[in-house]
Amino acid sequence: MTPNDLELYIHIPFCVRKCAYCDFLSFPSSDGDKALYVDRLTEEIRCRWEREKEPVRTATVFIGGGTPSVLPAASIRTILETVRETYGLPEGTEVSVEVNPGTVTEEKLRVWKDAGINRISFGCQSMDDEELKLLGRIHTVRDFLENYQMARKLGFEEINVDLMSALPGQSLDAWERTLRKAASLQTEHISAYSLIIEEGTPFGEKYTGRPELLPDEETDRAMYERTAEILGDCGFAQYEISNYAKPGHACRHNVGYWTGVPYQGFGLGASSYRENTRYKNTDVMREYLGFVSEGGSAGSSEFPEREKEILTEADLRAEFMILGLRLTNGVSSREFEERFGAGLDEVYGSVIRKYRSLGFLETEGDRVRLNRKGLSVSNTIMAEFLP
Repeated sequence: MTPNDLELYIHIPFCVRKCAYCDFLSFPSSDGDKALYVDRLTEEIRCRWEREKEPVRTATVFIGGGTPSVLPAASIRTILETVRETYGLPEGTEVSVEVNPGTVTEEKLRVWKDAGINRISFGCQSMDDEELKLLGRIHTVRDFLENYQMARKLGFEEINVDLMSALPGQSLDAWERTLRKAASLQTEHISAYSLIIEEGTPFGEKYTGRPELLPDEETDRAMYERTAEILGDCGFAQYEISNYAKPGHACRHNVGYWTGVPYQGFGLGASSYRENTRYKNTDVMREYLGFVSEGGSAGSSEFPEREKEILTEADLRAEFMILGLRLTNGVSSREFEERFGAGLDEVYGSVIRKYRSLGFLETEGDRVRLNRKGLSVSNTIMAEFLP
């Protein structure tokens, strides 16, 4: 990365229907609203580009959601053409799109590839049809496999598969079967997350306060351990708490988030991180469509920002540690001192010594990282780095 590198995130809030566990900013919508949104989104990209104070270089592009693949192929092409005309798409830029099985066609894949997309992230979640029904997914395992093979046939060489563990009623054996089936596809990347019951979702209403309906803590932890073991045996290296990749295939966009690369978000509710400041676009569609159409952009005085937070030095130090410790190679004490002008031991020595003595942290050279034991309880440890 160079000092002027900038990651771009583009949010597409639409989906076919909300899944039972989902609390993301997403919702079904009409074709007309989707077209209007794409118009406003491309307008925002141009407005932001015109307001850039210094030259920047696109490091990565990630089109997420929601379900970006519900848009017509031409809409994705228009979005990327706008990026290319403004921020640029240097050769070799990682350009990812999130996809839900059942919303993919050969035409879409061909147009995406021609437009510059070179990485697909499939929201598979499970390789068991009954579990998919429970989650409220719109696809079957067969749908996923057909879409996956179609993408391979058309030449996509970077594919991620999202999987979800600790589902209601899920056994350790069932999770292992899903892992092995996904790994057998020879995909380059697997993201494996544990289900979180979120307030305000159908799962929240059904399972909050009823732990007996979910895998217990011991089973959840066993699933996490088996994930690393099974995927490791299949050639995947764990490089982050929930992410596993074949050598050389880690997601550059996400690694950028965890290592502090600035990013610019476009679209409804999208977040940005620039010059030690966080911005967040409004998550009210009427406001987003209305204000952008008047020539404003998120971050300008004309756009109703929902959040703007200038990070303190203490915030930045904590974020360096919390995000960096998500990665299995941890954080560098040298980089910490170069960035903050203070030694890592001077600022966080007591926390590091505490968890090293408990067997959760280890050091090698100038790097501090969570070990296997520490990764499984990472949230507890990371909370101690907060200001």
